[in-house]
Amino acid sequence: MTAPAPAALAAPPAAATGTRVRFAPLSAAHLDALMVIEESAYPHPWTRGNFLDSLASGYQCQLLLTHADELLGYFIAMQGVDEVHLLNITVAPAHQRQGWARVMLDALALWARGVGAQWLWLEVRVSNARARSLYEACGFRRVGERRRYYPAVQGEREDAVVMSLAL
Repeated sequence: MTAPAPAALAAPPAAATGTRVRFAPLSAAHLDALMVIEESAYPHPWTRGNFLDSLASGYQCQLLLTHADELLGYFIAMQGVDEVHLLNITVAPAHQRQGWARVMLDALALWARGVGAQWLWLEVRVSNARARSLYEACGFRRVGERRRYYPAVQGEREDAVVMSLAL
């Protein structure tokens, strides 16, 4: 069963800023702008190759844009048998704390339900309390931990909290 990508869904509600937004599929043409955000948002960003691999694999790769085509954020998700796994969700640092991550999570959950997923899964850094709080507010529950999952400073590794949302 296939469902429309978030770009084909009704326009998402405006976040706290009142800005009108839309979703668009990621393409290689967007990667320069996306990489600026990725590299400014994380000390250990995904590489251009990670995004290209996601596109080549047919993952759900969506951009959140203003109607003036300013890139606010993006998400990458992988569909499984009866689940969707969120691999990357990022809001541009200049637009964080304005509700855009929740807009993207809502669109992702809507799409996941549309493709018949029963669960939405993700990992988040143990140290990322702000993201964990957002996920919990969206209904995600902590279900486990992955030891030494993420790269950290000076070659160290950081644990990840595994979270899931029943759809």
